[in-house]
Amino acid sequence: MGTERFEQRAVISGVGQSAIGRQVDRSGFQLTLDAIVAAIDDAGLSIDDIDGLAMFPGGGKANLPGYASGNLYEVQDALRITTTWRQGQVEGMSLPFYGPAQAVATGEARHVVIWRTVKEGSAARHAGGRPAYGSIHPEAEGPLAWLLPVGALSPACQIAPFATRYMHEYGVTREQLAWIPVTQRAHAALNPAAVYREPLSVEDYLASRMISSPICLYDCDVPADGATAIVVSTVEAAADLRAPVRIEAMAGVIDGRPSWEQWEDMGRVGYATAAAMWGRTDLRPGDVDVAQLYDGFTIEAVWWLEAMGFCGTGEAGAFVEGGERISLGGELPLNTWGGQLSGGRLHAGFGHTAEAVRQLRGEAGERQVRGAEVAAVTNVGGYEAGAALLTRW
Repeated sequence: MGTERFEQRAVISGVGQSAIGRQVDRSGFQLTLDAIVAAIDDAGLSIDDIDGLAMFPGGGKANLPGYASGNLYEVQDALRITTTWRQGQVEGMSLPFYGPAQAVATGEARHVVIWRTVKEGSAARHAGGRPAYGSIHPEAEGPLAWLLPVGALSPACQIAPFATRYMHEYGVTREQLAWIPVTQRAHAALNPAAVYREPLSVEDYLASRMISSPICLYDCDVPADGATAIVVSTVEAAADLRAPVRIEAMAGVIDGRPSWEQWEDMGRVGYATAAAMWGRTDLRPGDVDVAQLYDGFTIEAVWWLEAMGFCGTGEAGAFVEGGERISLGGELPLNTWGGQLSGGRLHAGFGHTAEAVRQLRGEAGERQVRGAEVAAVTNVGGYEAGAALLTRW
């Protein structure tokens, strides 16, 4: 394509993570600082180089138990950073680096760090189970007016009808979809930071308890403690960076009503975002070497496999069956860090982005995909969909 896009005026220059585990004995604020300092060091920068800050969700601990990022003011003060641009994102997150890329592309900042911290594992331990999203609201108002009366308190209950509809419409089976968590668990075994690393079989998957039919235990991401930070820099600074990664194309299109319970086509999610992203690059699905596709639930990875054009609509079951195509040696290695199903719920595409960067740099250790030059990254789906292609510098 002849026209330069804003994302090509930005690079991902650093990624960093704190300790990650089911429960980590550090505060959310401490985990946040650990990740930010690690990301800045990974970029080859100093704290004094940072002039932009962004976070998700905005407002510090925000509105849900286990969301514990520390707010913009606390982080800025702790690190003594002088900023020219800041953003606290609460809603409408496309991909973590979307806003920071716009900031550096337009000259608002030169180096922006964005972070996401969760303490959901600890919240579950202290509360006897992490409270379901809807259960902390005493009144059924707004979208909850449609959900609370039928007991749809958690994302599992909200996503389950989508999985049911998809499987009914296309004849996809649980035995086929089991290969996504099973294969990702095999990848997690090669990731020292993954929460769950022991082997998982199709039989284990089918025998696990139902959470909200047809979603079972192993279809759900793993509540964890941990922080991820990403540094986005202007492309003009690339020569001074340790190992930048290009942002080839990105998009976040919402083509339906902005709520899960009112989404029009329950079998197709993310298609408009994927189409918009592919329209911003000459690369095609066959050029992608590794895919880090959002997997809050197994069905979300299914949506993205189809929306991104890696297989046809309704064909994901056959595509993943047996695990060969999505394994490290396959044609489309999927969620090579274990994804959120085994690596831990780091949320909002942060863990997926960190892994994509490491793969493109050749820094993924035993799980490295040989010759990886193009990585796809996606976030959530539906009314929070985001998709991007990252490429080796």
